[in-house]
Amino acid sequence: MQSLAAERTSGIEIILVDGDETSATRDIARSYSDRLRLRVFERRELLSWHAKTNFGIAVAESDHICWLGVDDVWLPGRAAAARAWIDADPMTPLHFAASEIIGCDGRKLGVWRCPLPEGRALPPALVTERLLVQNFVAAPAPVFRKDAWLSCGGLDESLWYTADWDMWLKLAACVPTRYHPEVTVGFRIHTGSLTAKGSRDNVEFVHQMRKVLDRHLPRLEGGAKGTERAARASIAVNSALASAAAGNYRGLPRAAAQVALLGPSGIRRYFRDSRIVERLLPRVRAKFSRSL
Repeated sequence: MQSLAAERTSGIEIILVDGDETSATRDIARSYSDRLRLRVFERRELLSWHAKTNFGIAVAESDHICWLGVDDVWLPGRAAAARAWIDADPMTPLHFAASEIIGCDGRKLGVWRCPLPEGRALPPALVTERLLVQNFVAAPAPVFRKDAWLSCGGLDESLWYTADWDMWLKLAACVPTRYHPEVTVGFRIHTGSLTAKGSRDNVEFVHQMRKVLDRHLPRLEGGAKGTERAARASIAVNSALASAAAGNYRGLPRAAAQVALLGPSGIRRYFRDSRIVERLLPRVRAKFSRSL
């Protein structure tokens, strides 16, 4: 809320959807009502973040929307940047952007970029092919048109971990996309996040990723085989890293071998699209700083 209030948010509608039994969150939000155009909804029946996000987007009055998780932040200049993207190309349904990875204390740990060309409208096939290898989109970064989101059916509430990845693929498959290198949001990593907790169930974690891959892979034609191999290697690496975070390192050699079997061109594709270095180093830095 502080990061929102620090921006020039005139003309921006802030929607908060809260399902807590106590009013603590709503009370904090309403303390900003003199600085923000704020609408607060108490919806206890909405149990998941997916349901709350779908509801918030459905009731929003704006043509363009972005969402902000409770643990993420806007960085200075976010509102101005989003306005500039929309003003320059108001009919583009989907804008991706880079993001800052931050720790529990807000310390900057690294920049998370998208492996996409900037400065032009990107065809669905290019974005889909690269996005299938790995979800390289931090959830608070994109700006999208409400009508495009609704036409794609919103978030699949059965996907606790990969619903946002599935949504970006649904949007990217049917609308033009633009990528902006500006870093305007902070994506927070910590052991208490829903993603960190959920990935501890490794079997379901892998199932969720494979479900999205299998759902969207048939949309590709040329190059589908190479993309699929890189994507399945990426799932193996993600699974091994999740297990390693819980103290089980046995899957790391197998995952590394699966990447090696991709061959030179496949390895290049994997590192380009998975953003594995940009995703992993901030987590290593965060873990190391906690151990000092």
